Order: sequence, then structure tokens, then C-alpha cells
Amino acid sequence: MYLRSLLFYILYVISGLAVGSIVCLISLFLPVRNRLKVASLWPRFASWCLTRICKIEIEIEGKENIPDAPFVLISNHQSSWEAYFFQYFFFPVTTLLKRELLIIPIWGWALAFLKPIHINRKKPKKALLKFMEEGQKKLRDGFILLSFPEGTRMAPGEIGEYARSAFELAKKSKVPLLPVVHNAGSHWEAHKFLKRPGKISLVIGEKIIIEDSSSQSKEVENWSRDVLSNIKGLNV
Repeated sequence: MYLRSLLFYILYVISGLAVGSIVCLISLFLPVRNRLKVASLWPRFASWCLTRICKIEIEIEGKENIPDAPFVLISNHQSSWEAYFFQYFFFPVTTLLKRELLIIPIWGWALAFLKPIHINRKKPKKALLKFMEEGQKKLRDGFILLSFPEGTRMAPGEIGEYARSAFELAKKSKVPLLPVVHNAGSHWEAHKFLKRPGKISLVIGEKIIIEDSSSQSKEVENWSRDVLSNIKGLNV
């Protein structure tokens, strides 16, 4: 398991730097959607490595529930897996993230060229305003907006409190909200080296039209907790 994890990280880093360099070079010539297609080569390759090297399969339930873009996509946050897998599984997607990620050499620079919504978490009021303003524009432009309403990664088997901001954005933008839940942290735990063989299960719920962001955010949070507890193979 240690050797497989080491080989995965070697290929993961090298391929990330290679694709990141390409994105930086072509960004002056291609629109954002085309940059996203090029950037998706990295997570696609990483998924292949995860399956072939680390023996981690990916099972997806509810593909038929995915609406046409634009919509707001919310997910529980356990791992690095969801941050990259969704970049090509849902397309075209733009992500809400902390601005510190953009200063990482090559990879962060390439990420900046993909035009995500980056916020300063130390200024929550300004961050919320920016999220709402830029989020509405991205949705009007036909993008899927990815948000992790827990705000931080949780331990495997846990669901944190869901913030209302993504729900409010879906309501104001008059687009559906799509909730998804996964157990990736059981196999690729945040800030851990080892990749544990098994199956990552991703459950895609039914789309929701948001009318009351307060009550519906709580309903989705409870639904997410129930789904996660029922995913087979969950290690807690």
C-alpha cells in the first residue's frame, strides 16, 4: 500500500505540473471553456492512476439526475478527490475556493487561468458578496458552480453544518441545486499519505428548486448525512 501510494503521488505531481504548464502557455489563446477541457486531462489521468495503481474503484449512482447546465452543485468535503474528479465529471464547472491556492507555483497559476471564484476567508462579508455576485454571472454564462457548504474538509463518516450561501445563490439565480454525497475520505483521507483500496461511492441526488434556503439547506444536510451513513464500505 505504501509503494502504491508513493507511485501514485509521483505520477500525480508530475502530471499536474505538466498539464498546469500547458494551461499557462495556452491560456492567452483559448477561451475559458477550452482551458477547462485541457486542464481536465490531469484529473482524468489521476483517476486512472487511482484505479490502476491504488486499486480504488469509483461507483456512481444517480447519473440520470444531472440536469443541463447551469446549476449549483454542492458536495460534502472529505478529500482532495472530489476537488479534482468533479472538474471533468461535471462540465463546465467553476469552483469556489480560497485565494491562497492561486499562488502555488505552476499548478496555482494554471488554476487562476481557469477563472474560479476565489475568496479571502479572513473577510467573510466581502467573500459572501463576491460569491453571490460572481456566482450569478458564472451561472448566467452557462457554468456549473461547485461549492462545498461545510467550508472545510471533514473526517470520514462525518457531515458538517451546511452554509446557506450556495442555496441562496441557486434561489436568486433561478437555477436548480444538485446535491451529491461521497465517501472518498475513507480511501483518500485529507492530509494522509496512504490510499486505501476499495470503492469510492458517489451518490447524486435529485435536483432541487430552492424556495426557502434556510429550511432546504438543513433538509439537504440531513439527507447527506443519511446517505453517507448508508454507503457500503464506509470506514469510520
